[in-house]
Amino acid sequence: MIDIGFGPQVCAELTGGASREWLVPDGRGGYAMGTVSGLRTRRYHGLLVVAGETPASRRVGLASLDASVLLPSGAQVRLGAHEWSSGDVDPRGYELLEHFALVDGLPRWRWRIGDTVIERELAMLPGRPCVAVVHRLVCGGPVRLELAAACTWRDAHGERRADGPTPRMEPVDGGAVIEGAFRLAGPDWTPEGQWWLGVHHREEAARGLPAEEDLWYAGRFAGQLARPGDTVSVLAWADQLDQQPPPATEVVATARRRNRRVVAAARPADSVEATLTLAADAFVVRTGQAPVDVVAGYPWFGAWSRDTMISYEGLFLCTNRATEGRELLRSYAATLSEGMLANTADTGRVEYNTVDATLWFLHAVSRHVTVTGDTDLGDELLPALRGVVDAHLAGTRYGIAVDPADGLLTQGGTPGTALTWMDARVYGVPVTPRVGKPVEINALWINGLAGLAELTELAGQDAGELARLHDRAVTAFRKRFPAPTGWLYDVVDGPAPAYPLGGSPHHDDDLLRPNQLLAWSLPYAPLEPDEATLRRVAAGLLSPLGPRSLSPDSPGFTGRHRGSPAERDGGYHQGTVWPWLLGPYVDACRRGKLPVDELFTGIEAHLTEYGLGSVSETADGLPPHGATGCPFQAWSVAELLRCRRTR
Repeated sequence: MIDIGFGPQVCAELTGGASREWLVPDGRGGYAMGTVSGLRTRRYHGLLVVAGETPASRRVGLASLDASVLLPSGAQVRLGAHEWSSGDVDPRGYELLEHFALVDGLPRWRWRIGDTVIERELAMLPGRPCVAVVHRLVCGGPVRLELAAACTWRDAHGERRADGPTPRMEPVDGGAVIEGAFRLAGPDWTPEGQWWLGVHHREEAARGLPAEEDLWYAGRFAGQLARPGDTVSVLAWADQLDQQPPPATEVVATARRRNRRVVAAARPADSVEATLTLAADAFVVRTGQAPVDVVAGYPWFGAWSRDTMISYEGLFLCTNRATEGRELLRSYAATLSEGMLANTADTGRVEYNTVDATLWFLHAVSRHVTVTGDTDLGDELLPALRGVVDAHLAGTRYGIAVDPADGLLTQGGTPGTALTWMDARVYGVPVTPRVGKPVEINALWINGLAGLAELTELAGQDAGELARLHDRAVTAFRKRFPAPTGWLYDVVDGPAPAYPLGGSPHHDDDLLRPNQLLAWSLPYAPLEPDEATLRRVAAGLLSPLGPRSLSPDSPGFTGRHRGSPAERDGGYHQGTVWPWLLGPYVDACRRGKLPVDELFTGIEAHLTEYGLGSVSETADGLPPHGATGCPFQAWSVAELLRCRRTR
């Protein structure tokens, strides 16, 4: 594991300490999450955030556990941190932090109060919505420690205010049950029951979202720290409320051992791969609805089939989790309808609204069989995969169909839909609708046909028709997509700007975008990369954290992915950097015999800059390429791990 630790110049200063976030997942889609400084900057931050039937239906329970130290002199020193709607930050416990570190992926803080040093460790019980917070006297003392439990019970995407119902508190042995939903337990519990009004979340304010909430001060725990090694611990859990979990120190030890096993099982080549392996583990979950699933990103995303399939090789095959991956592929195959893979939205509804998720699914199954030799799975899924091809030949939802004129895949589109991964909409209008024949969709189609032909032959069946479909599409691709600009068209045969959807004449979009990378990077890519083209693409798109989604000299380029939801969605694919695209870029460079080792420097440094030990969803297209979006993103981690492990 790489060394992730900070001293007082980061911890005790909000610009650094509140902008770096840690994550401890529970393996079910829930988590504990916060900042190095301890300041809650997002409405999603909390020590017990509980997933429902789907990872997206999370609820915040225990928001914070604020420590206060009572010294022998009678002085009280508060170690918590909150920002208020007035603009004040009080208390300012982070100013006493002398060190923060991730140890085996678990956060550890150290506060110094003169000669007294107190350490906090936090872990979640693997597979359960249960958090353990352990405070230990390192040196100095004796002191008395009080821990104030600030609670709520609300949707993670919202707020709760004091003008609504007062939270229900039921006293139980050693603590309380809050709202019948989660339980607190620890030493010397004293119930309180009052609102803390106007807690401010600066990151939500920056994103143009409601930024204030009220928290319920449920009560406080207390204990003596008489000599070094003494502990005061609190547990909070949201299942089996009548059953006490293991002691908090045991929960921490169990989580640490598990994290070490996860890393060791992947046999990483170096400390960066070890860190990425543990980061990848956060996204693999078991929920109430699926035996194995993938959380697209923390803290606000649930499961999305496109993200899952793009991430598949990195999350499962590069970490020696093929058995779990097999479960996942089988469960997703069961969602196929009219040749399309279900895209489970964050609302929990099953929707069929992507053109590429199914094609990435073909790729994931092909890679699984190729890497593991699991031809039994290939044989089992072969009829369903062939059904995908048949449905695309016949035509399926949204005008997705193979064009009989050239064998390429087109998407007719309907008003308000955006079916590729560039799917952002502003006020219901797609920012990049990409109607026609997108370049990466057809690269994936060609790749899928070749992979399926190979699976068919492994099953001892005739793959002649698939080979003919593949060869025809490759011929058409090589003719249609090279553009006079020196790179590939992003979309061909789309409606001209002056015409409505489905209009004529057709328009070929030559804006420089990274989607073309798949035409060179996939295992059965339709084109062989050449150095001149890759250098043109790199000159316009490459940043230290990966390719931009649009070159800076293109109309509509947006260099900062900031502001209100509409502003952010408007720039989501208009120049914003997407780290996951570094994977296809590295693969294309390798196939083109270009050096790649220096491509990892910036993004590896990023592992200590935003979501600690992980890779962000996006970054600004302009320097200094500040990270944006989810701090912990599945396909960003998966693709970096995959392309590093295959060098």
